[in-house]
Amino acid sequence: MPKKTAASLTANRSALSHRVAYALRNPGRIAPYVRRSVRDTWLSAKYPNHVDYYRAVMASDTGRNPEAAVGSQSHERWLALGAMQFDYLAEHGLAPGHRMLDIGCGNLRAGWRFIQYLDAGNYYGIDISPDILISAKATLTTYGLQDRLPHLTLTHDLTFDFLPDGHFDVIHAHSVFSHSPIKVIDECLAHVGRVLAPGGFFDFTFDRTDGVEHAVLREDFYYRTETLTALASRHGLVARFMDDWEERPHGQSKIRASARP
Repeated sequence: MPKKTAASLTANRSALSHRVAYALRNPGRIAPYVRRSVRDTWLSAKYPNHVDYYRAVMASDTGRNPEAAVGSQSHERWLALGAMQFDYLAEHGLAPGHRMLDIGCGNLRAGWRFIQYLDAGNYYGIDISPDILISAKATLTTYGLQDRLPHLTLTHDLTFDFLPDGHFDVIHAHSVFSHSPIKVIDECLAHVGRVLAPGGFFDFTFDRTDGVEHAVLREDFYYRTETLTALASRHGLVARFMDDWEERPHGQSKIRASARP
């Protein structure tokens, strides 16, 4: 992934001028974008609720290629992005005895590494897509992790109402908020503090802009850092931007939130 530049951080990808310029620079991506636009129009009419909409997107993408559905265009990239997530958390506080909630666990791109590293039974993955969770079970089998007793659960929202208070030392959401409107993010931040253990933290990635906040179709959302840190603060969380995450070859940014002392 190229390093973020001032131009990339201020670009409004939803603007017609940006889309035309991008198409001229990348003619090979015009047809895939048109297909995405047609699908977006159809699914948006069928599913006004965003979670229902994105579950349908995941069903469509997973049916073609589960690894591409979670944003990896090759198996090598799937492995590399999973390793990047795991290495960062292992270097920034994750310990084997921690209980971890992985929001949007997908097909366990990083999850299988967390499951392997954590004490048995300490990994809890949730996702809105039954299709990708079926693929997650296949990943467990591939890596022989059945005896680690991970939890994999389908959910329809981010209220965490089925989970106990103060249970998780580490909560992780990679490439979740980048596909979420602010209402969904607000719901998550309003409830995540309840399930965080004392001294625990919540790491989440997002697509960052320093310009106008915008969305591309209903799939990709770009937020200013201060929007998300302020929203976290309103829900009793202290949030800080993780500068060193951006040293890694990934296009998203990362924030860490913890309970206010």
